[in-house]
Amino acid sequence: MEPRNTAEAALLGYKMGLGTFTEKMPDLAHHYNAFTEACFKEGELSQKQKQLIALGISIFSQDEYCIIYHTKGCLDQGASEKEILETVGVTAAFGGGAAMSQAVTLVQECMTELNQSRH
Repeated sequence: MEPRNTAEAALLGYKMGLGTFTEKMPDLAHHYNAFTEACFKEGELSQKQKQLIALGISIFSQDEYCIIYHTKGCLDQGASEKEILETVGVTAAFGGGAAMSQAVTLVQECMTELNQSRH
């Protein structure tokens, strides 16, 4: 897959890095992936709600790879731009300027790029 934009390039880089880690630490990677999959399964909270929560945590923790990954997760689960931006607002209310700076730059850039990739 040839990345069409910076968001896709970051996701590809993450996948490649995770692949290398999995080759070197297969047991640990297996357990981590199983735990993560279990956490994001549909339950009392929908997968979309879980992705929105993860996006908020990613923004708050200033984790650019997770911001991109979970913005894509939100879009993949059918979150609207307004739902994503409400998540940004709640995160900014809690995380202040640092959270807002990530939200008004990286999240909006990812939504634009990743939505263009769908067409």
